[in-house]
Amino acid sequence: MSEKIALVCDSMSDLPPDFAKQHGIKVLPARVIYPDREYADGLDIQPEEVYGRMPQEIPTTSMPSPHDIQTVFDEVFKEGFTHCIALHISSALSGTYDSVKMVADEIKNLNIQVIDSRTLSMGTGWMVINAARNIKAGWSFDAVLKNLQSIQEKVNVYYILETLEYLRRGGRIGKVAGMIGEFLHLKPIISVNSEGEYFTFCKAKGRRKSIEKLVELVEKAVQEQEICLAVVHGGAAREHELLVERLKKLPNIREITGSQITPVLGVHTGPGLLGVCFYEV
Repeated sequence: MSEKIALVCDSMSDLPPDFAKQHGIKVLPARVIYPDREYADGLDIQPEEVYGRMPQEIPTTSMPSPHDIQTVFDEVFKEGFTHCIALHISSALSGTYDSVKMVADEIKNLNIQVIDSRTLSMGTGWMVINAARNIKAGWSFDAVLKNLQSIQEKVNVYYILETLEYLRRGGRIGKVAGMIGEFLHLKPIISVNSEGEYFTFCKAKGRRKSIEKLVELVEKAVQEQEICLAVVHGGAAREHELLVERLKKLPNIREITGSQITPVLGVHTGPGLLGVCFYEV
């Protein structure tokens, strides 16, 4: 029997809005939870609504439910797929991967490979985009998986925040240095290590210099070879627009995309995030 491969990811991969629809990708929404109401991430609520209520109202978040996960795999089977790749946010930052793996292990009528991207946002998004394009091009299940492994090793994610307060509140601070730097107006440039945890890559004094550091990181990457680049933001639309304008003038950028991060990620960063996610082609 020929392989028919489905692709599943979660809403925290920050895919460009129409990409999932165009490629038939199943996106599992995480949840944004207020005391009296709950929303499906990116479907029932948009980032501006979350930021607009901060800091008076700070919601909590939860990963996709086992029921939602099971429903998606049931759909995949009913649609005639024989194989499925499920790509998810770092297991060090969310329980999503473990939850999907637990459900997938009980399913016998589909060949499912669940992958811990060990990154987030468009770091995961680039992996999903590549898998989708390769599936569309007729690659085998094993070839798509092998290519994903090579991309995972090359994906870089760097971002800056207005404040570390929201990361701290959500318990996502990881190895990111805290209070002392804030008193000195030192802004950490945050990245993700090989275990998929946040850490401070470097620091810059003040907002302007931290944005310059993001530019430098991309400039250094394009000196070495071609990259695919995503520029993301959370409640920082004007700065994002200016950053995209600057970066798209650089050489050696094969593809550039930009988007706002999903509301669930925004809960943990607060407004003011700017980030770059890229990999060497």
